[in-house]
Amino acid sequence: VQLQASGGGLVQPGGSLRLSCAASGRALSNAGMGWFRQAPGKENEFVAAINWNGDTTYYQDFAKGRFTISRDNAKNSVYLQMNNLKSEDTAIYYCGLSQTTLAVTVRAGYTYWGQGTLVTVSS
Repeated sequence: VQLQASGGGLVQPGGSLRLSCAASGRALSNAGMGWFRQAPGKENEFVAAINWNGDTTYYQDFAKGRFTISRDNAKNSVYLQMNNLKSEDTAIYYCGLSQTTLAVTVRAGYTYWGQGTLVTVSS
């Protein structure tokens, strides 16, 4: 299984980005998916998670109201729409594939990880 994260880049504060995570090697349709991030000098942290069919989502407090996780099982992909970005959102963002169908908020619940995509929020 390979997960390919993309969509990162340089954006000004208040701007938006949409991250994508495409899977190959297996279907995502029966797996929970999530996004985590790691900022320079900080620990990896949970961002958002979605269950297998998209009807359950969880967000870290900093993401609520600004980030939206979604999925398109037909395209074998998961997305993270990020709006009103702040400098503290600067990090490498990783997508993960859970070993369950649930929306999982801890790293231990994920079996596969993408390589990460860098998001830099700066003026």
